[in-house]
Amino acid sequence: MNAVVAAVAIMLVLSLCRIHVVVALIIGAVSGGLIAGMSLEATIEAFNSGLGGGATVALSYATLGAFAVAIGKSGLAHALADKALALVGRQEEGAAVNGIRFLIIGLLLAIAISSQNILPIHIAFIPLVVPPLLYVMAKLNMDRRLVACVLTFGLITPYMFLPVGFGGIYLNEILIAKINANGVDASGLSVMKAMALPALGMLCGLLIAVFFSYRSGRTYNLETITKAERVDTSYSPRTLVMALLAIVTAFVVQLWLGSMILGALAGFVLFNLSGVVRWKEADDLFTEGMKMLAMIGFIMIAASGFAEVMRETGEIASLVDSSVGVIGENKAMAALLMLVVGLLITMGIGSSFSTIPIIAALYVPLALQLGFSPLAIVALVGTAGALGDAGSPASDSTLGPTAGLNADGQHNHIWDTVVPTFLHYNLPLLGFGWLAAMVL
Repeated sequence: MNAVVAAVAIMLVLSLCRIHVVVALIIGAVSGGLIAGMSLEATIEAFNSGLGGGATVALSYATLGAFAVAIGKSGLAHALADKALALVGRQEEGAAVNGIRFLIIGLLLAIAISSQNILPIHIAFIPLVVPPLLYVMAKLNMDRRLVACVLTFGLITPYMFLPVGFGGIYLNEILIAKINANGVDASGLSVMKAMALPALGMLCGLLIAVFFSYRSGRTYNLETITKAERVDTSYSPRTLVMALLAIVTAFVVQLWLGSMILGALAGFVLFNLSGVVRWKEADDLFTEGMKMLAMIGFIMIAASGFAEVMRETGEIASLVDSSVGVIGENKAMAALLMLVVGLLITMGIGSSFSTIPIIAALYVPLALQLGFSPLAIVALVGTAGALGDAGSPASDSTLGPTAGLNADGQHNHIWDTVVPTFLHYNLPLLGFGWLAAMVL
């Protein structure tokens, strides 16, 4: 068996068996290296050498966690949640309550989409906004699997369709650049046209989740939520104003210096200077915040090590080569297999942005040989990279929603985030991405 396929399969099976994702990634990486014929020493060395690739992201999330705790202390998110709870209390069961559910879904979707372009903070908003809303969502019997699907849609679809913010990086700086570097001039092509059908597949998955899969709701323990989120939470107009100023400061610093780490630190320092966070509490508060997103950081670091072992095996290329033997001259089969291989790689690595450089050098010459148009190649490679971001245990697009929704311990990362997002997004994306490659 191909080592990459085996490593990803082992990692996914262990994750589904409720083995911690970090442990699953390490075992999967070591297994993949040994299956590829690497020695144990070489496998461990490759894994260790790749760990540094996730360090910057991990530190970013740690400081964002501290900033999130400071905002929580200001009471801003709880003020919004209290307004929503008061609105729920004034309504009777029925259409009005359904309207509030859709209002919350629409709000979270708008924030998630904006986090990729208008205010490019990625998943940093989730631990700020979602935990205070858990009580309201429980009162409305909202299924958190639905919220996970909504958040993941907002985190992925904008960067794979809109060439601004993170989308500008994914579509222009990575996708188009790598296709150009491998012999196809894609500079004058419309990436939005190429990715329109794959994005439509994501939208179909979202609509199925909202109106069919999770419309019946789910019951959660309100007492558990109260203990986790609504103890000793007070706020005043002054703390709310300072929270808004800190958020604006963090955004400005991040956009100015291009660093989430410095942006979050600037916001945290402003909370200290304003007195919202007392100096004697600052150290404990910062540590608490780092702990909150520490799991995401460790998983991202482990995923970087996993990715490095997969590269060192050299079997990503052989996986594509073995697929070529099955393809022959069949374009339809070629498009499907290339997308499936992209799905496997991204689910293991956990990053679409890291997958494109790996697969572009292999896919572009193959697609040219089979007669795909430049626009179809953009759609094919772009979709193959994005496939697996939803539904990967190691992706920040699934880790972020879990970090917010599991604040009270009632939301499982694998079964309540990873499996639902895999089913609702990867399957439609696979179908619509294949269709785009065939018709463009």
